[in-house]
Amino acid sequence: MSFKEDHDSLNSASYFAHVINNINAGIWEYNVNTNEVNWSDGFYRVLGYEPGEIESSYSFFYDQVLYHGDKKLFAKSINDRNTNTSTVQVRLLTKNDGYQWFENVSRRSDDPANPQIYGSLTNIHFHKLAELQSAQKETLFFEGGKIARVAVWEADVSSMNLTLSSEGYELFDLNSAAKLSIDDAVSFFEPDYRPIAASAIENIIKLCRSFDLELCFRSAKNRVFWVRFKAIPIINDYGKCISIRGIIQDIDQAKKREVIAQNALNLSNDQNKRLQNFAYIVSHNLRSHTGNLEFMVNLYNDSESKEERAEVFEHIKSISSSLNTTVKHLEEVVKIQAEINKDKKVVDFQETFETIIRALKGNINDLNAKIEYDFSKAPEINYIPAYLESIMQNLLTNALKYSAKNRQPLIRCHTFKMNSHIYLIFEDNGMGIDMERFGNDVFGMYKTFHQNSDAKGIGLFITRNQVESLGGTIKLESTVDVGTKFTIKLT
Repeated sequence: MSFKEDHDSLNSASYFAHVINNINAGIWEYNVNTNEVNWSDGFYRVLGYEPGEIESSYSFFYDQVLYHGDKKLFAKSINDRNTNTSTVQVRLLTKNDGYQWFENVSRRSDDPANPQIYGSLTNIHFHKLAELQSAQKETLFFEGGKIARVAVWEADVSSMNLTLSSEGYELFDLNSAAKLSIDDAVSFFEPDYRPIAASAIENIIKLCRSFDLELCFRSAKNRVFWVRFKAIPIINDYGKCISIRGIIQDIDQAKKREVIAQNALNLSNDQNKRLQNFAYIVSHNLRSHTGNLEFMVNLYNDSESKEERAEVFEHIKSISSSLNTTVKHLEEVVKIQAEINKDKKVVDFQETFETIIRALKGNINDLNAKIEYDFSKAPEINYIPAYLESIMQNLLTNALKYSAKNRQPLIRCHTFKMNSHIYLIFEDNGMGIDMERFGNDVFGMYKTFHQNSDAKGIGLFITRNQVESLGGTIKLESTVDVGTKFTIKLT
């Protein structure tokens, strides 16, 4: 196409040719019968060429400029006889920038005697790239949402109506035509978790507080699974929440893995605790037996009459028997595995306590201690024998060791049942402990509170760990120079 410039008159056709040739667009003309093509100067320039630098022909444009993947689309647009005007986006080879996107608008003439097609070509490359990138991001977001099982939701505060993404309807197991309010959505959470979700919704509306929760969810098809329920407030110019926008994500598999890992950790901790208890029992309980045995052997050597030696020897036999029983119980502790209940046995309180009294007879006699006990209200318990023996022995040993110097030691021990739990009460009138100073450290390892050279600070630490490892609790009440009381819930 030849556009001659003539500046004599602004209304002349040449002036408009001048304008057309200098805008960022190309004009073209194609004769259907002769295949003759005319291009404006702007047509060359939008492709990066100077006018006349490349051949102006349909075949050159179709073979050399038009991207092969867009040829069919372009040919269809200009040959479509069902419409006079068509628009198509195609890629054309530019001189310096490779293929770029262009929009072509073509119009077929209405004159049958002059079958011409006119068109305009505009570079839309950067706009098209932005559009493609946006579509790609949407696709990635959509696919990512499906992979991560994340649903997007929004609730209008004024109506409390809920809008869900397609993934949301899948999580709820609902048809996409279903209408939900925010209250309806909250009702899908398991009963224990509904108040948490409802409170979070109330706080975000009234106080604009975002939330991020892990809750148990039940779908319309009764699938129960864990979800992450998260939202932020959308506020107006006055700082009021006008809508809530958030996500709900299926995290069931991750939550189950977390539970499995936590259970494994708890099991490992329990096993380590039992291993520690075993080591403490060996070092602490056997030391008590061997100390008493050594005391009796020395007493036997110092005895002058056969009668005294015979009496002391009976004590030695009793301590030896008790030591043998403790060793057997320790062997049982070694066998304790993850399911600790399988290692429990029915243990008689009185039999166990009297065995301990016999083992500590020398200490008891030396202090002239009075020991009272009554296990009639709860005579036996399903427990680990070594643990019960260790608990009772530690408490009795401590009561003797820290007895008051100015009065006869009095130690009372009894059991009772309450609300299907078995309690052991152990109290004395000894030196007592200053609870204000040492209350937080009483059950600590290697913690001592009296100037006693024999104190190791192990006994109560062992006792607490043994009680708690079997699901029990231990409580201490003590007053200096009055006494101490232990309340132990064994089961």
